[in-house]
Amino acid sequence: MTERSKTRSAARLAAVQALYQMEMEGTPLPKLLHEFHQHRLGATIEDVTYHPAEQPFFDDVVGGVDARRDEIDALIGSKLASGWSMERLDKPMRQILRAGAYELLARADVPTGSVISEYVDVAHAFYDKREAGFVNGLLDAIAKAVRA
Repeated sequence: MTERSKTRSAARLAAVQALYQMEMEGTPLPKLLHEFHQHRLGATIEDVTYHPAEQPFFDDVVGGVDARRDEIDALIGSKLASGWSMERLDKPMRQILRAGAYELLARADVPTGSVISEYVDVAHAFYDKREAGFVNGLLDAIAKAVRA
């Protein structure tokens, strides 16, 4: 894995954590970005050292999801099985799907396969295999819709 790949992977995981914090605590975007820049990205917290993250990429994903949340949620909702809604998904899953959907929508510079596999990897940090498969299938369906 290249250094850029590692910093991007770290940025994606941090973006999901930041989006989760934003949803849980209602932290305003500027304060949230500042907190992550100063205290989280590349920091050591409780004996865990976080890999340095590509800060502009992190900012783009978090800010992009925040700015386009309604559009992104509608897109994800349109791909969920009948009877499922964004509200029914647990909070970390919502953030993983939002970040992945944002990249598929707005980051044409990142290959589709990279986006999907990276967020499947992020899902493995929170969930078992079944949920990671769900992320894979849902982001694949979104990619087919937005990257035709």
